[in-house]
Amino acid sequence: MQRVREMLKRAIGEVIRREFPVSEAGLVTVNDVDVAGDLHSALVFISILGTSEQQKRGLNLLIRHRKRIQGLVARSIVLKYTPTLKFQVDDSVVRGNRVLEIIEEIEKAAPIGSDENS
Repeated sequence: MQRVREMLKRAIGEVIRREFPVSEAGLVTVNDVDVAGDLHSALVFISILGTSEQQKRGLNLLIRHRKRIQGLVARSIVLKYTPTLKFQVDDSVVRGNRVLEIIEEIEKAAPIGSDENS
């Protein structure tokens, strides 16, 4: 199942890169694909870099062109079934970056050498 997820992730990412210009949809990245055991459906986790307007437009474009994306994916990989795709914005990258920023702020605020005498 892991191989199927990776194949779908790569194929969906390629289709999105070819079909949707960055200027229109923002920079869309496929972070992960969660495929149902029967291969009938797949939840595609995406992140979109760009302005908030580009992010909204990008998600709407993906949702609106879902069937076309599925068709192009079906041509690029051979599976018993081509799963019905559902797109979901994955904000884990944004949250992870925020955690790193907080850690960096804490490290800057800590006095130098404060842990040497502990």
